[in-house]
Amino acid sequence: MAPSTASTPTGVLFEDDPVETLETSLHNDHEQISSPKPAKEYKLRLVWKNIILFAYLHVAAIYGAYLALTSAKLLTLIWAFLLFQAAGLGITAGAHRLWAHRAYKAKWPLRLILIVFNTIAFQNHAFEWSRDHRVHHKYTETNADPHNARRGFFFSHVGWLLCRKHPDVIEKGKGIDLSDLKADPIVMFQKKYYLIMMPLFCFILPTLVPMIFWSESFKCSFFVATLFRYAFTLNTTWLVNSAAHMWGNRPYDKYIHPSENKTVSILALGEGWHNYHHVFPWDYKTAELGDYSTNTTTAFIDFFAKIGWAYDLKTVSEDMIKKRVERTGDGSHMVWGWGDKDQPQEDVKEAVILNKKDQ
Repeated sequence: MAPSTASTPTGVLFEDDPVETLETSLHNDHEQISSPKPAKEYKLRLVWKNIILFAYLHVAAIYGAYLALTSAKLLTLIWAFLLFQAAGLGITAGAHRLWAHRAYKAKWPLRLILIVFNTIAFQNHAFEWSRDHRVHHKYTETNADPHNARRGFFFSHVGWLLCRKHPDVIEKGKGIDLSDLKADPIVMFQKKYYLIMMPLFCFILPTLVPMIFWSESFKCSFFVATLFRYAFTLNTTWLVNSAAHMWGNRPYDKYIHPSENKTVSILALGEGWHNYHHVFPWDYKTAELGDYSTNTTTAFIDFFAKIGWAYDLKTVSEDMIKKRVERTGDGSHMVWGWGDKDQPQEDVKEAVILNKKDQ
Protein backbone atom coordinates (compact mmCIF):
# COMPACT_ATOMS: atom_id res chain seq x y z
CA MET A 1 0.00 0.00 0.00
CA ALA A 2 1.03 3.58 -0.23
CA PRO A 3 0.04 7.04 0.86
CA SER A 4 -2.76 8.98 -0.66
CA THR A 5 -2.27 12.58 -1.58
CA ALA A 6 -5.98 13.27 -1.60
CA SER A 7 -7.36 15.94 0.65
CA THR A 8 -8.89 13.53 3.13
CA PRO A 9 -6.85 11.85 5.88
CA THR A 10 -7.67 8.31 4.73
CA GLY A 11 -7.30 9.08 1.04
CA VAL A 12 -6.08 5.87 -0.65
CA LEU A 13 -9.58 4.71 -1.45
CA PHE A 14 -10.81 8.25 -2.06
CA GLU A 15 -13.96 7.31 -0.16
CA ASP A 16 -15.15 10.92 0.11
CA ASP A 17 -14.98 11.46 -3.62
CA PRO A 18 -18.21 11.33 -5.62
CA VAL A 19 -18.63 8.08 -7.54
CA GLU A 20 -20.40 8.08 -10.85
CA THR A 21 -23.37 5.76 -11.23
CA LEU A 22 -22.06 2.87 -13.25
CA GLU A 23 -23.59 -0.36 -14.45
CA THR A 24 -21.35 -2.99 -12.87
CA SER A 25 -21.79 -6.69 -12.77
CA LEU A 26 -20.76 -7.95 -9.35
CA HIS A 27 -19.88 -11.58 -9.71
CA ASN A 28 -18.08 -14.29 -7.82
CA ASP A 29 -15.07 -12.92 -5.94
CA HIS A 30 -12.45 -14.66 -8.07
CA GLU A 31 -14.32 -15.30 -11.29
CA GLN A 32 -12.11 -12.80 -13.08
CA ILE A 33 -8.99 -14.86 -12.43
CA SER A 34 -10.11 -17.33 -15.07
CA SER A 35 -12.32 -15.07 -17.22
CA PRO A 36 -11.59 -11.35 -16.71
CA LYS A 37 -14.29 -8.89 -17.66
CA PRO A 38 -13.50 -6.13 -20.15
CA ALA A 39 -12.39 -2.79 -18.72
CA LYS A 40 -15.51 -1.02 -20.10
CA GLU A 41 -17.23 -1.44 -16.70
CA TYR A 42 -15.92 1.91 -15.55
CA LYS A 43 -14.15 4.95 -16.89
CA LEU A 44 -10.57 5.57 -15.80
CA ARG A 45 -10.34 8.93 -14.03
CA LEU A 46 -6.87 10.32 -13.34
CA VAL A 47 -6.05 12.22 -10.16
CA TRP A 48 -3.67 14.92 -11.38
CA LYS A 49 -2.78 16.13 -7.91
CA ASN A 50 -1.39 12.69 -7.07
CA ILE A 51 0.40 12.44 -10.40
CA ILE A 52 2.19 15.77 -9.87
CA LEU A 53 3.18 15.04 -6.26
CA PHE A 54 4.47 11.54 -6.98
CA ALA A 55 6.37 12.83 -10.01
CA TYR A 56 8.02 15.52 -7.86
CA LEU A 57 8.83 12.97 -5.15
CA HIS A 58 10.66 10.69 -7.56
CA VAL A 59 12.58 13.50 -9.27
CA ALA A 60 13.61 14.75 -5.81
CA ALA A 61 14.57 11.20 -4.81
CA ILE A 62 16.87 10.92 -7.83
CA TYR A 63 18.54 14.15 -6.77
CA GLY A 64 18.77 12.73 -3.25
CA ALA A 65 20.50 9.62 -4.60
CA TYR A 66 23.01 11.88 -6.35
CA LEU A 67 23.68 13.76 -3.11
CA ALA A 68 24.03 10.47 -1.25
CA LEU A 69 26.86 9.51 -3.59
CA THR A 70 28.57 12.89 -3.71
CA SER A 71 27.84 15.09 -0.70
CA ALA A 72 26.03 13.47 2.23
CA LYS A 73 27.93 12.53 5.37
CA LEU A 74 28.29 8.88 6.35
CA LEU A 75 26.14 9.41 9.44
CA THR A 76 23.37 10.77 7.23
CA LEU A 77 23.46 7.65 5.08
CA ILE A 78 23.33 5.46 8.19
CA TRP A 79 20.43 7.54 9.51
CA ALA A 80 18.54 7.14 6.22
CA PHE A 81 19.12 3.36 6.30
CA LEU A 82 17.86 3.10 9.88
CA LEU A 83 14.77 5.11 8.96
CA PHE A 84 14.17 2.79 6.00
CA GLN A 85 14.39 -0.24 8.27
CA ALA A 86 12.07 1.28 10.86
CA ALA A 87 9.52 2.40 8.26
CA GLY A 88 9.67 -0.99 6.58
CA LEU A 89 9.00 -2.82 9.84
CA GLY A 90 6.13 -0.44 10.55
CA ILE A 91 4.53 -1.81 7.39
CA THR A 92 5.63 -5.45 7.46
CA ALA A 93 5.56 -6.34 11.15
CA GLY A 94 2.93 -3.74 12.01
CA ALA A 95 0.28 -2.87 9.44
CA HIS A 96 0.69 -6.11 7.52
CA ARG A 97 1.32 -9.09 9.79
CA LEU A 98 -0.06 -7.74 13.07
CA TRP A 99 -3.00 -5.50 12.18
CA ALA A 100 -4.11 -6.63 8.70
CA HIS A 101 -3.73 -10.39 9.19
CA ARG A 102 -3.72 -10.81 13.00
CA ALA A 103 -0.95 -13.37 12.47
CA TYR A 104 0.37 -12.69 15.97
CA LYS A 105 -0.50 -10.56 18.98
CA ALA A 106 1.56 -7.81 20.57
CA LYS A 107 1.60 -6.12 23.95
CA TRP A 108 1.14 -2.36 24.03
CA PRO A 109 4.88 -1.40 24.11
CA LEU A 110 5.50 -3.26 20.85
CA ARG A 111 2.31 -1.91 19.31
CA LEU A 112 3.45 1.59 20.25
CA ILE A 113 6.85 1.06 18.62
CA LEU A 114 5.18 -0.31 15.49
CA ILE A 115 2.69 2.55 15.24
CA VAL A 116 5.57 5.07 15.36
CA PHE A 117 7.47 3.06 12.73
CA ASN A 118 4.30 2.86 10.64
CA THR A 119 3.90 6.65 10.82
CA ILE A 120 7.48 7.12 9.61
CA ALA A 121 6.53 5.05 6.54
CA PHE A 122 3.64 7.40 5.58
CA GLN A 123 1.60 4.84 3.66
CA ASN A 124 -1.63 5.91 5.36
CA HIS A 125 -2.47 5.07 8.95
CA ALA A 126 -2.58 1.42 10.03
CA PHE A 127 -6.38 1.33 10.08
CA GLU A 128 -6.65 2.37 6.43
CA TRP A 129 -3.71 0.24 5.32
CA SER A 130 -5.12 -2.86 7.02
CA ARG A 131 -8.58 -2.38 5.57
CA ASP A 132 -7.26 -2.00 2.04
CA HIS A 133 -5.03 -5.03 2.46
CA ARG A 134 -7.88 -7.21 3.68
CA VAL A 135 -9.85 -6.21 0.59
CA HIS A 136 -6.82 -7.10 -1.54
CA HIS A 137 -6.62 -10.61 -0.09
CA LYS A 138 -10.35 -11.29 -0.21
CA TYR A 139 -10.67 -10.20 -3.85
CA THR A 140 -7.19 -10.65 -5.25
CA GLU A 141 -6.79 -9.72 -8.92
CA THR A 142 -10.43 -8.81 -9.48
CA ASN A 143 -11.90 -5.34 -9.93
CA ALA A 144 -12.36 -5.19 -6.15
CA ASP A 145 -8.60 -5.48 -5.60
CA PRO A 146 -7.25 -1.94 -5.01
CA HIS A 147 -4.03 -2.73 -6.92
CA ASN A 148 -5.24 -5.45 -9.26
CA ALA A 149 -2.12 -6.95 -10.87
CA ARG A 150 -4.13 -8.11 -13.88
CA ARG A 151 -4.18 -4.47 -14.98
CA GLY A 152 -0.42 -4.52 -15.51
CA PHE A 153 2.82 -3.82 -13.69
CA PHE A 154 2.53 -0.04 -13.67
CA PHE A 155 -1.01 -0.02 -12.33
CA SER A 156 -0.30 -2.51 -9.52
CA HIS A 157 2.97 -0.74 -8.65
CA VAL A 158 1.87 2.90 -8.51
CA GLY A 159 -0.83 3.59 -11.09
CA TRP A 160 -3.62 2.61 -8.73
CA LEU A 161 -2.69 5.65 -6.64
CA LEU A 162 -2.91 7.96 -9.64
CA CYS A 163 -6.55 7.33 -10.51
CA ARG A 164 -9.94 6.91 -8.89
CA LYS A 165 -10.57 3.47 -7.54
CA HIS A 166 -12.88 1.01 -9.22
CA PRO A 167 -16.43 1.10 -7.75
CA ASP A 168 -16.07 -2.58 -6.75
CA VAL A 169 -13.29 -1.63 -4.35
CA ILE A 170 -15.69 0.66 -2.50
CA GLU A 171 -18.52 -1.85 -2.53
CA LYS A 172 -16.52 -4.84 -1.33
CA GLY A 173 -14.57 -2.74 1.17
CA LYS A 174 -17.80 -1.98 3.03
CA GLY A 175 -18.14 -5.67 3.92
CA ILE A 176 -14.76 -6.09 5.60
CA ASP A 177 -14.85 -6.58 9.37
CA LEU A 178 -12.74 -3.93 11.11
CA SER A 179 -13.99 -4.38 14.67
CA ASP A 180 -10.61 -5.60 15.92
CA LEU A 181 -8.89 -2.46 14.62
CA LYS A 182 -11.52 -0.21 16.15
CA ALA A 183 -10.93 -1.94 19.50
CA ASP A 184 -7.19 -1.16 19.48
CA PRO A 185 -6.67 2.25 21.15
CA ILE A 186 -3.19 2.68 19.69
CA VAL A 187 -4.46 2.16 16.13
CA MET A 188 -7.33 4.55 16.70
CA PHE A 189 -5.07 7.18 18.30
CA GLN A 190 -2.86 7.16 15.22
CA LYS A 191 -5.92 7.40 12.98
CA LYS A 192 -7.26 10.39 14.91
CA TYR A 193 -3.99 12.34 14.99
CA TYR A 194 -2.41 11.11 11.76
CA LEU A 195 -2.23 14.51 10.08
CA ILE A 196 -0.16 15.75 13.02
CA MET A 197 1.97 12.66 13.59
CA MET A 198 2.80 11.90 9.95
CA PRO A 199 4.57 15.17 9.01
CA LEU A 200 6.50 15.05 12.28
CA PHE A 201 7.76 11.48 12.04
CA CYS A 202 8.11 11.13 8.26
CA PHE A 203 9.48 14.54 7.25
CA ILE A 204 10.33 16.99 10.04
CA LEU A 205 12.34 14.86 12.50
CA PRO A 206 14.19 12.88 9.79
CA THR A 207 15.36 16.21 8.34
CA LEU A 208 16.21 17.93 11.63
CA VAL A 209 18.20 15.13 13.29
CA PRO A 210 21.18 15.19 10.87
CA MET A 211 21.24 19.00 10.92
CA ILE A 212 21.22 19.22 14.73
CA PHE A 213 23.40 16.29 15.76
CA TRP A 214 26.16 16.18 13.11
CA SER A 215 25.78 19.50 11.26
CA GLU A 216 24.54 18.06 7.99
CA SER A 217 23.32 20.55 5.40
CA PHE A 218 19.59 21.04 4.97
CA LYS A 219 19.92 19.96 1.35
CA CYS A 220 21.41 16.57 2.18
CA SER A 221 19.16 16.07 5.19
CA PHE A 222 15.99 16.79 3.25
CA PHE A 223 16.75 15.13 -0.07
CA VAL A 224 18.72 12.12 1.22
CA ALA A 225 17.43 11.21 4.68
CA THR A 226 13.85 12.25 3.96
CA LEU A 227 12.76 12.22 0.31
CA PHE A 228 15.11 9.57 -1.11
CA ARG A 229 14.53 7.32 1.90
CA TYR A 230 10.76 7.82 1.68
CA ALA A 231 10.58 7.11 -2.06
CA PHE A 232 12.77 4.03 -1.67
CA THR A 233 10.51 2.70 1.10
CA LEU A 234 7.43 3.27 -1.06
CA ASN A 235 8.87 1.43 -4.03
CA THR A 236 10.00 -1.58 -2.04
CA THR A 237 6.47 -1.88 -0.69
CA TRP A 238 4.96 -1.41 -4.14
CA LEU A 239 7.12 -4.23 -5.54
CA VAL A 240 5.16 -6.66 -3.38
CA ASN A 241 1.98 -5.53 -5.16
CA SER A 242 3.54 -5.64 -8.62
CA ALA A 243 6.64 -7.79 -9.14
CA ALA A 244 5.68 -10.42 -6.55
CA HIS A 245 2.36 -10.87 -8.33
CA MET A 246 4.05 -11.45 -11.67
CA TRP A 247 7.50 -13.06 -11.50
CA GLY A 248 8.69 -16.11 -9.61
CA ASN A 249 7.67 -19.69 -8.96
CA ARG A 250 4.44 -20.87 -7.30
CA PRO A 251 5.21 -24.01 -5.28
CA TYR A 252 2.13 -23.82 -3.07
CA ASP A 253 -0.56 -22.91 -5.59
CA LYS A 254 0.18 -22.78 -9.28
CA TYR A 255 -3.25 -21.48 -10.12
CA ILE A 256 -2.79 -18.05 -8.54
CA HIS A 257 -0.48 -15.25 -9.69
CA PRO A 258 1.30 -14.30 -6.42
CA SER A 259 4.80 -15.75 -6.62
CA GLU A 260 7.92 -16.48 -4.62
CA ASN A 261 10.30 -13.63 -5.45
CA LYS A 262 13.60 -13.58 -3.55
CA THR A 263 14.69 -10.13 -4.74
CA VAL A 264 11.47 -8.55 -3.53
CA SER A 265 11.73 -10.43 -0.26
CA ILE A 266 15.19 -9.03 0.44
CA LEU A 267 14.17 -5.48 -0.42
CA ALA A 268 10.83 -5.68 1.40
CA LEU A 269 12.16 -7.29 4.59
CA GLY A 270 10.68 -10.72 3.89
CA GLU A 271 7.44 -9.88 2.08
CA GLY A 272 8.35 -11.38 -1.30
CA TRP A 273 7.47 -15.00 -0.55
CA HIS A 274 4.09 -14.15 -1.94
CA ASN A 275 2.74 -17.44 -3.24
CA TYR A 276 3.06 -18.88 0.26
CA HIS A 277 1.57 -15.76 1.80
CA HIS A 278 -1.56 -15.83 -0.33
CA VAL A 279 -2.07 -19.51 0.49
CA PHE A 280 -1.46 -19.05 4.23
CA PRO A 281 -2.01 -15.33 4.90
CA TRP A 282 -2.30 -15.87 8.66
CA ASP A 283 1.26 -17.26 9.08
CA TYR A 284 3.30 -14.66 10.97
CA LYS A 285 6.42 -15.59 8.95
CA THR A 286 4.69 -15.05 5.56
CA ALA A 287 7.04 -17.80 4.34
CA GLU A 288 8.07 -21.38 4.90
CA LEU A 289 11.70 -20.30 5.11
CA GLY A 290 13.54 -20.15 8.40
CA ASP A 291 16.40 -18.08 7.01
CA TYR A 292 16.32 -14.61 8.54
CA SER A 293 18.53 -13.19 5.78
CA THR A 294 15.52 -13.06 3.44
CA ASN A 295 12.92 -12.41 6.11
CA THR A 296 14.19 -9.85 8.60
CA THR A 297 10.64 -9.06 9.72
CA THR A 298 10.34 -12.59 11.10
CA ALA A 299 13.59 -12.08 13.01
CA PHE A 300 12.15 -8.85 14.44
CA ILE A 301 8.96 -10.59 15.60
CA ASP A 302 10.87 -13.58 16.99
CA PHE A 303 13.07 -11.25 19.04
CA PHE A 304 10.08 -9.62 20.67
CA ALA A 305 8.50 -13.04 21.20
CA LYS A 306 11.57 -14.02 23.23
CA ILE A 307 11.12 -11.05 25.56
CA GLY A 308 7.39 -11.62 25.82
CA TRP A 309 6.10 -8.61 23.87
CA ALA A 310 4.87 -10.72 20.92
CA TYR A 311 2.80 -13.84 21.49
CA ASP A 312 0.30 -16.24 19.87
CA LEU A 313 2.49 -16.48 16.77
CA LYS A 314 0.48 -18.44 14.19
CA THR A 315 2.31 -20.62 11.70
CA VAL A 316 1.76 -23.67 9.52
CA SER A 317 2.67 -27.27 10.26
CA GLU A 318 4.92 -29.16 7.87
CA ASP A 319 2.12 -31.66 7.27
CA MET A 320 -0.30 -28.92 6.22
CA ILE A 321 2.29 -27.45 3.85
CA LYS A 322 2.92 -30.88 2.34
CA LYS A 323 -0.78 -31.48 1.79
CA ARG A 324 -1.20 -28.11 0.13
CA VAL A 325 1.83 -28.55 -2.12
CA GLU A 326 0.54 -31.95 -3.24
CA ARG A 327 -3.01 -30.72 -3.74
CA THR A 328 -2.07 -27.24 -5.14
CA GLY A 329 -5.65 -26.06 -4.87
CA ASP A 330 -7.69 -24.22 -7.47
CA GLY A 331 -6.84 -20.68 -6.39
CA SER A 332 -10.46 -19.62 -5.85
CA HIS A 333 -10.61 -19.47 -2.06
CA MET A 334 -8.53 -16.94 -0.15
CA VAL A 335 -8.86 -15.39 3.28
CA TRP A 336 -7.41 -12.13 4.56
CA GLY A 337 -6.08 -13.48 7.89
CA TRP A 338 -6.70 -15.39 11.09
CA GLY A 339 -10.34 -15.47 12.20
CA ASP A 340 -11.85 -14.64 8.82
CA LYS A 341 -15.32 -16.18 8.41
CA ASP A 342 -14.12 -18.00 5.27
CA GLN A 343 -11.02 -19.51 6.90
CA PRO A 344 -11.18 -23.31 6.52
CA GLN A 345 -11.65 -25.17 9.83
CA GLU A 346 -8.77 -27.41 8.74
CA ASP A 347 -6.49 -24.39 8.96
CA VAL A 348 -7.76 -23.49 12.42
CA LYS A 349 -7.37 -27.02 13.79
CA GLU A 350 -3.91 -27.69 12.38
CA ALA A 351 -2.33 -24.26 12.87
CA VAL A 352 0.63 -24.11 15.24
CA ILE A 353 0.52 -21.21 17.73
CA LEU A 354 3.95 -20.44 19.17
CA ASN A 355 4.76 -18.64 22.40
CA LYS A 356 1.14 -18.87 23.47
CA LYS A 357 0.20 -16.55 26.32
CA ASP A 358 -0.72 -18.27 29.58
CA GLN A 359 -4.45 -18.36 30.21
